[in-house]
Amino acid sequence: MTLVQIAPPAFDIDLDLRYATADNFTGAVIYRQPICLLHPQAAAKLAHAVGLARMVGLRLRVFDGYRPVEAQWRLWRALPDPMFVADPGVGSPHGRGIAIDLTLADAEGRALDMGTGFDDMTPRSHHARTDIPIAAQRHRFLLLGLMAAAGWQHYPYEWWHYQLPDAEHYPPVADGSAGQRLVD
Repeated sequence: MTLVQIAPPAFDIDLDLRYATADNFTGAVIYRQPICLLHPQAAAKLAHAVGLARMVGLRLRVFDGYRPVEAQWRLWRALPDPMFVADPGVGSPHGRGIAIDLTLADAEGRALDMGTGFDDMTPRSHHARTDIPIAAQRHRFLLLGLMAAAGWQHYPYEWWHYQLPDAEHYPPVADGSAGQRLVD
């Protein structure tokens, strides 16, 4: 199985691949190349979500997609908390190419307020929080509605994380076939 590269112009999205920079919770660059990949079924559902967002004057901004197991180990070593980082010994929907981390932006590309930043590994990142601004609550529900309508399932502890249902039915992707290189 070949993963699909998620990038303009094929996908009308904004890319902000945080693990290709030090602007993530580890403070370190995880990926050498800023490439986002997804399983073909996830790519099709993302295209649907892109269209739904466009219909309401919004854009999707993608932070991460497929994640090689070596990257998962680096994240786990930085934060071994299974609520926020999947144990690489168990596996992750990201390692199957069926998970995506993303947010909403307006038509001009300005990120909408979601109450916390991406990778804010605290309870304030959980869906349905009422202790964040009302506008941020609305934005989270809007993202949830768009993604659910496109066939994605949310993760209750991270407002930015969505995955295909029945993750166990998708095999892990062999790192060598993904073309995404880690920093040495």
